Amino acid sequence: MEGYWKDGDVTYSLAELSQSVFATLKIPGTINSLGLSNSPSQRECLILIDGFGMNALSEFGDRYPGICELIQSEPLRATFPSTTATSLTSLGTGLHPGAHGMVGYTMRVPNSGTPERTLNALKWDERVDPVIWQPHPTLFERATAAGISVTHVANKRYADTGFTRAALRGSRYQGANSISEMVAGAAQALAKPNSFAYLYLNDVDEASHSAGFGSERFLAALTKVDELIRELLGNLPSGVRIWLTSDHGMINRGEFVIVGQGNDLLRDVRLMAGEPRVRYLYIDGANRVDVKARWQDFLGDRALVLDQSEAITEGLFGPEVSDVARERIGDLIVIANDDLILVEEGRAAQQCAMVGHHGGITQAEIDIPLLSTQL
Repeated sequence: MEGYWKDGDVTYSLAELSQSVFATLKIPGTINSLGLSNSPSQRECLILIDGFGMNALSEFGDRYPGICELIQSEPLRATFPSTTATSLTSLGTGLHPGAHGMVGYTMRVPNSGTPERTLNALKWDERVDPVIWQPHPTLFERATAAGISVTHVANKRYADTGFTRAALRGSRYQGANSISEMVAGAAQALAKPNSFAYLYLNDVDEASHSAGFGSERFLAALTKVDELIRELLGNLPSGVRIWLTSDHGMINRGEFVIVGQGNDLLRDVRLMAGEPRVRYLYIDGANRVDVKARWQDFLGDRALVLDQSEAITEGLFGPEVSDVARERIGDLIVIANDDLILVEEGRAAQQCAMVGHHGGITQAEIDIPLLSTQL
């Protein structure tokens, strides 16, 4: 894990990708870190396939002709945690998690009472204002203000969620519940120059969670991805440039620990958040060292236990971490190694029933592809 964003191997995330794509559309203040060339027609299409990590592309990609038509670039690296809410907020804002503050699937809502509440970023909470929670202007908002036609094409149920309003606001939302609707929405969005379309498909992620990475359902979801690509290649206007990436990869769970059942891991912990691959522990400062030692002694080499300052120094949340983000990040961060998951006692059956997981820092979870083509 040494220097998560500093090791010189894979250094770019969705934050750099989205900034770079919008920089080619000449959006003020964006940085083209990836060195992308300008698109002559100024029509950009960014597709995000949830859960489609490099391991999926490497193991199964050559089975699908549409995927094979795209040109592969150097992989990107998922945010930390390698989870949808955090990654998509980096895509939407062009910022790392320490700056945008969407630091996990679930996280503490500071000053929300005793005990404090947690916010599930994808299900949201009507008591939390999305724009206050994530106040930075999105790249969609900035592009719209600069005269770019920005369209978000995804399932209709995501149109007005708290998460969409926090992380991806500023576009014209085109609800699409089928491949044909997605292709039609993208084609309409990209009919004219100076346009950008963002497409989101989550079938691979859902199949991995329910049936596992590499399962028949997983392969059927990849077939749907391939259909989407082939239909886009045949129906989008000439001159459109297509980018395809993901938010994280997937692993199948092996061993599990039920936190608090038959162990004293929750002693002195007033709140636990995160998800089974990464847990945030909120504790009293005086007990922090003891809690860290207790978790590390119990888990041994099955997990990495960091205090907040160590995680920030390692660059897990990016080069800058705001005071707001610090309040939401756990006092301790427990990162499961290998295929371990850390489940909640009251939700153990539900969380263990999920076969595929993500959130941690294994290569399978953090290496994500970048594919492209110019029509």
